[in-house]
Amino acid sequence: MERLAVLYSGGKDSTLAARLLAPFYDLTLVTASFGVTGAHRHGVAAATALEYAHTVHRSDRGVAETAVDRLLEDGHPRGAIQSLHEHTLETVASTGSYDAIADGTRRDDRAPTVDRPMAQSLEDRHEVDYLAPLHGIGHGAVDYLTGMTFEVQTGPSESIPSADYERSLRTLLRDRGETVEEYFPAHDQSRVTGSR
Repeated sequence: MERLAVLYSGGKDSTLAARLLAPFYDLTLVTASFGVTGAHRHGVAAATALEYAHTVHRSDRGVAETAVDRLLEDGHPRGAIQSLHEHTLETVASTGSYDAIADGTRRDDRAPTVDRPMAQSLEDRHEVDYLAPLHGIGHGAVDYLTGMTFEVQTGPSESIPSADYERSLRTLLRDRGETVEEYFPAHDQSRVTGSR
């Protein structure tokens, strides 16, 4: 069976992607850590509750610092989130530990996204398959499917413990004396706590 890494935040999108692919691969959930927060433990907790193999992929804090520089320059988080996702895809794929790499990006995501040229480049350079099982699925359908399959905690981004890229960016903004709300619009976050 081929080995698959699913980039994993512990939220409903990446969890649904993992569930859809699990029957076909030797699956490992991979949570990114940039050494900024201990948020990766939320990915560990969700993976444990779902009984999936899990690992933490550690990257240098400087990667997140550079992403925050971009966020401040852009005035919004999209480019920063995209850069962290691309870095994580690239570095996990380059380990040679997996035959395939996947994420929970959806059809209607603004960031992160993976377009066809990026996916093809990743596959060609690292000899892996890239899978995006939610690419044709919108937010409403993801909510329905995850609601039928998982126990999900949902609420304002600041109050839901998650292991997504946003957590590191918010922390670094605060460390620099910035007002997080100026850059991140209010929105809900999800965290999977178990299966139904």
